[in-house]
Amino acid sequence: MKYVIALTLMSMSVSAHANVPPKAERGRHGADCRAAETGPAVHVNVVGLKDRKGKLILELYPDNDADFLQSDKILIAAGKPFRRVPMALPNTGPVSICIRAPSPGRYALVLLHDRDDNGKFGLAGDGVGFANNPKLGFRKPKATTVSLSLGSGVRSISITINYRQGIGVGPIKNQTAGGQP
Repeated sequence: MKYVIALTLMSMSVSAHANVPPKAERGRHGADCRAAETGPAVHVNVVGLKDRKGKLILELYPDNDADFLQSDKILIAAGKPFRRVPMALPNTGPVSICIRAPSPGRYALVLLHDRDDNGKFGLAGDGVGFANNPKLGFRKPKATTVSLSLGSGVRSISITINYRQGIGVGPIKNQTAGGQP
């Protein structure tokens, strides 16, 4: 009996992961804002970039601590809301990025400045920001702290990017919205 249960659970796990797209495509379906986007979506003005290296990655998660910053593979296999929009950084000027939500509701939002362009966060060099711009420590913030409500339209917010500075993490002083000192 135990053997049958184990095989059943393994087949369920394999079939759930069979619907997960390759890494580069995870969270991309329906994530990019369209021209004249009507929503539900959030338009983010990026503040405090250290430089124009690498790319930005904006991610939308469910509004709960168990799912916030969870593996994209797990969220997608479970059918939970997850969206990701990568963007090359422009050489100059203000920087903004937009992401569509699957429906109106509350979502947690994180913005990564992936300076080494490796697709993941590295504390030593990359930057990170969250909706509502909470003060950061070395732990991830609670989902409710970085979540926002999205209606049927497009909501505009600003996210300040934080970088490691000595033994702390925070925004770089004397930066403009375009990331130019």
